[in-house]
Amino acid sequence: MRLIFKKEPLRRMLQWAQRALFACAVLLLGYCGFALGDAWNFQRRESGELDRLLRDRRMASEGPPQAEPSTAPKGAPAAAGGLIGRIEIPRLLLSAVVVEGIGKTTLRRAVGHIPGTALPGEPGNVCLTGHRDTFFRPLKDLKIKDEIQVSTLEGNFNYEVESLRVVEPDNVGVLAPSGKNVLTLVTCYPFYYVGPAPQRWIVRAKQVIR
Repeated sequence: MRLIFKKEPLRRMLQWAQRALFACAVLLLGYCGFALGDAWNFQRRESGELDRLLRDRRMASEGPPQAEPSTAPKGAPAAAGGLIGRIEIPRLLLSAVVVEGIGKTTLRRAVGHIPGTALPGEPGNVCLTGHRDTFFRPLKDLKIKDEIQVSTLEGNFNYEVESLRVVEPDNVGVLAPSGKNVLTLVTCYPFYYVGPAPQRWIVRAKQVIR
């Protein structure tokens, strides 16, 4: 049996399908543009705020003692989305603001500090995460002994990469507390995988005093 389609209805169906696909493409491009612009604006704003806070603290430390010193404990956890500092990897030209939390909006805009892990300047395992297709994309080119810098209001902390490995997503042992001062970076893997990546790329670095 042979199916026969009239040309005119078929042509109309193809035209509507073409228009629908074009509309979807425009919407996706628009969202990508919005996401990139929002992340760029957030990074610029928060980076400027961090520089201002660092400048104010430096000026305060050089001036006379404050009449009412801050009562905030050193290393106090930031509120969700709160500014923590900046991570930089000089060899890879990576520089990104770090904020508290790992929510969808947070990771779209910045590198996130994983709640429950140590903060930079505290003893233990400082854990940061970022998307493999944005801020942590350069981690694919990281090498052993590369330098990582984390700047916060509590000081500047230097780390040296000591291991790179791939783990399953349920391997939470990489976030476990440590008796040493270490930094753990987490992102999805493989870097060029289409869709939700099945594994995690783990960077472990030890703190060094320079």
